[in-house]
Amino acid sequence: MMSSRDADDVAAEPLIRLSGVGAVVAEKLAARGLSTLQDLWFHLPRQYEDRTALTPIRALQSGLPAQVEGTVEAAERSFRGRPMLRVAIGDGSYSTLVLRFFHFRSQQVAQFASGTRVRVYGTPRPGQHGLEIVHPSYRILGGTADAGDPALSDRLDPIYPAIEGVGPAVLRKLIGQALQRLPDERALELLPADVLVRELLCAGFPSLREALLTLHRPPQGSDLQALLAGTHPAQRRLALEELLAHHLSLRRQRIAMQAHTAPVLRGGKRVLALRKALPFALTKAQQRVFAEIRDDLAKPMPMLRLVQGDVGSGKTVVAAMAAMLAIDEGRQAALMAPTELLAEQHLANLRGWLEPLGVRVVWLAGKVTGKAREAALAEIAGGTAQLVVGTHALMQEGVAFRDLALAIVDEQHRFGVHQRLALRDKGSSGTNVPHQLVMTATPIPRTLAMAAYADLDVSAIDELPPGRTPVQTVVLSAERRPELIERIRSACAEGRQAYWVCTLIDDSDEVVAQAAQSTYEALTQQIPELRIALVHGRMKAGEKQKTMAAFKAGEVQLLVATTVIEVGVDVPNASLMIIENAERLGLAQLHQLRGRVGRGSTASSCVLLYQAPLSQMARQRLATMRETNDGFVIAERDLQLRGPGELLGTRQTGIAAFRIADLGRDAALLPTVQRIGEALMSSSPDLAERVTERWIGGAARYASA
Repeated sequence: MMSSRDADDVAAEPLIRLSGVGAVVAEKLAARGLSTLQDLWFHLPRQYEDRTALTPIRALQSGLPAQVEGTVEAAERSFRGRPMLRVAIGDGSYSTLVLRFFHFRSQQVAQFASGTRVRVYGTPRPGQHGLEIVHPSYRILGGTADAGDPALSDRLDPIYPAIEGVGPAVLRKLIGQALQRLPDERALELLPADVLVRELLCAGFPSLREALLTLHRPPQGSDLQALLAGTHPAQRRLALEELLAHHLSLRRQRIAMQAHTAPVLRGGKRVLALRKALPFALTKAQQRVFAEIRDDLAKPMPMLRLVQGDVGSGKTVVAAMAAMLAIDEGRQAALMAPTELLAEQHLANLRGWLEPLGVRVVWLAGKVTGKAREAALAEIAGGTAQLVVGTHALMQEGVAFRDLALAIVDEQHRFGVHQRLALRDKGSSGTNVPHQLVMTATPIPRTLAMAAYADLDVSAIDELPPGRTPVQTVVLSAERRPELIERIRSACAEGRQAYWVCTLIDDSDEVVAQAAQSTYEALTQQIPELRIALVHGRMKAGEKQKTMAAFKAGEVQLLVATTVIEVGVDVPNASLMIIENAERLGLAQLHQLRGRVGRGSTASSCVLLYQAPLSQMARQRLATMRETNDGFVIAERDLQLRGPGELLGTRQTGIAAFRIADLGRDAALLPTVQRIGEALMSSSPDLAERVTERWIGGAARYASA
């Protein structure tokens, strides 16, 4: 019997050893990440075709793939406009099916002589003369039904993702060879027998070998709909192990990170002074989350904590208090934000709170140049700068901290993982590293956090400060723009301010959207009595900041903007938000934009203008926005609609790159994944490493960023 280690050796065999794989084919396969037998085992079909049965023509349904047999009744070539071959077949059921070909050879025309029997597979659609199939796959049969006809397939036919330079027949043959080398059941499994029985087999999951064979060669009678939906038990078995591998990778990164030391931060005097000086009281949620951070910072191991909170929940002040714990100990803290607009918003708040308490807050961004930059760098290196606020500029070469003890990253999903590591490394010295606090105003669904942030402790500020008024959301067709003009006029006449957000800067022929520039010009003509300004991402930073400052000061009544104002803008007097072409934005972005209003005590509104017709997904998104203001509910709905990739950001290494698992679809597997993960980490760390290697390989995960 083959051992588990022997199975690993077989799995690692190069594909060049397979019949039909030369240097050229091997290179084509490697370009798609297929280099070993194991890679082919896990290269699963993207869909299936059911050729196990025949469907009478009269029973065909539009949109449902099927296989039929019939006799050619007529064939016609047409050269009017686009060349076309139309073939009518019947099967004696008093129904006719039309086969339509736009690309054909003269030999094919000869094949479809009247009376010829054919077997056809494809998806019927309504045509001019009943149902038709465009470019079906087909084979010519004998003149009459007899024993010489090829047998129907005894299993579903797999359709694999296309590989350039390797035809589908060749790929199927190679995968067939690879499956012949598939180790026996026990040798292939990496999970301990007790875990396997308790968590998987007793729950109805197949063994790994059975799951792979089922997915590559689904037997007759397999649930095709479940296979296409990704919910077949065989697919769930593989998804579970893939999720387990990612979970174990993150957990191992956390353990590795905790082997480092971090400064113990127990400061308190200035934190008390800050709390007394604040012009508002902390919510219970803010107090709870700060207590969790304070406990982490008091330990000699690095804090790795994610703080998530809805728009306006008060994450910045919690970060400020955490920074004070470092400053109290004579050390430095840094806060990095993805845009200058957001970073400057933080700078204004932090200077307002901390400088009266004698804290030196230094600003460093791309636009800080010349002598100002030299002075900032000198203060950072010398330790005079106690809190440094900035953008990506904080990670650049030449930025050296004297004693960075706490690295805070806001809107963490906007940064690549390497960038967050670069900031942490600014405070690394030997085995000593800074604590890390990452924040997001895009609430992450619990299921997603369990999988994507298994290396982080997660805190939620799930309470808004008192006095915040819920924003009323209205969905309107773009045809009702004139009504909005009057609404803006009356709101501004009452002393309030408004945003008009556009999704493009310039008009585009390709996208039906009102661009910010033309909207600004039109509104200036339509409401000449208002002070209107324009802000977008292509403006110079100084010009943009000057416009935003004028809006905040009330000098501008209506701000026309692109989504550059999504985060970091706090204007309590703004009570009306209009989002043009709202159907083009995701739920998280719509929610962030809506959060720019309702920041004062005045009743606020958000109008979502859409351009008909709406897709089903856009309709669901707009309905969600109308139904709830709860960011956590919106995040769950966003996960259902869009999946995890966009929620986490495409640069969140590995998370959006699952081969089989889908965090939205497979969320119910995560508790099992966690139980198995804990069991492996405590009793079989070598197996945990092999599971990770099987699914992820030796690539660095950078999960501790």
